[in-house]
Amino acid sequence: MSDIDDAGSLPTHIRFSDEQAMLLDSAVAFCKERSPSLTVRGLLASETGYDPAVWDAIVQMGWTGLAIPEAYGGSGLPIGHLAVIAEPMGRPLLATPFTSTQLCIQGLVAGGSAAQQARWLPMLAQGTVGTVALFEEEGHWDLAQPQSRATVAGGTATLHGAKTLVTDAAVAGVVLVSVQVDGAPALAVLPTAGLAQGALQRETVIDETRRAYRLVLDGLTVPADALITGAAALAALAAMRTAAWLLISAECAGGMAGALDVIVDYLNTRTAFGRKIGSYQGLKHPSADILNSLERARSHVAHAATLLNEGDDAEVALRMAQVEAGDGLVFAGDRAVQFHGRFGF
Repeated sequence: MSDIDDAGSLPTHIRFSDEQAMLLDSAVAFCKERSPSLTVRGLLASETGYDPAVWDAIVQMGWTGLAIPEAYGGSGLPIGHLAVIAEPMGRPLLATPFTSTQLCIQGLVAGGSAAQQARWLPMLAQGTVGTVALFEEEGHWDLAQPQSRATVAGGTATLHGAKTLVTDAAVAGVVLVSVQVDGAPALAVLPTAGLAQGALQRETVIDETRRAYRLVLDGLTVPADALITGAAALAALAAMRTAAWLLISAECAGGMAGALDVIVDYLNTRTAFGRKIGSYQGLKHPSADILNSLERARSHVAHAATLLNEGDDAEVALRMAQVEAGDGLVFAGDRAVQFHGRFGF
């Protein structure tokens, strides 16, 4: 057994299995080495937003296939293990299509047909990037009520509509697209090879460590057997939502830890009026608040991951993790800017 202190993290006592501890140790070391701040800034200006060499290394370590069944070239581990990797990725803002790919994988594992799984899961395990297209500009908050449609004629499904905030779409090999088929929720397994020019349009988002695109569906076609319908579609949507809550919450917890690292270093370096600025209560107290929020976020993420690994209902735990980690990261980032800029007090 191990705990998160072994990986050089902040004081908390979340226990891991030996397998999880090995994953955590390797993830912390890898992410710290491969994602220094200068590298992150350089990638912001790049076309794809990530380093393909880093992605290849992640694939070689087997992280992309951790939650893919062994029959398709993966490790067959439960999804909760992914959180052990996601938090260290968030701490130095490691830019990769890892989360996008895992959402695609979980959708296929939960709802894909045998043929769809046999075609795509081995490729995703071996490094093909996947993503999901679930959001629409005029869309409903419920993922099971998309406005985009697919009409089936003969053996072909024609897609209609548009999706927004499709992360990593420009480098993906496959996209799971939520659509309606005869008024019911469905998914289309859409290969990106051969997409018409203009089908992908780069979007401007606040977080430039991720690339997001608008995907125009009008006129795109897929074979009818590339659709996921009925109960399988609902299962796939639920699995993708679960994976998103878990991984993004873990990333946010990591980002909070990274912000606190920067804050503490600065408070112990800069002096004002003959004292380290970290000695002033106006800076100490918000920093302690960040640490408390980080501890809560990590606990919620670990609890949710444990429930998922044991096959229990984790929705409440995931929602709690999402709120704590998301709000905590916003607070930590805001305080980091204020402290460094000496503004806002």
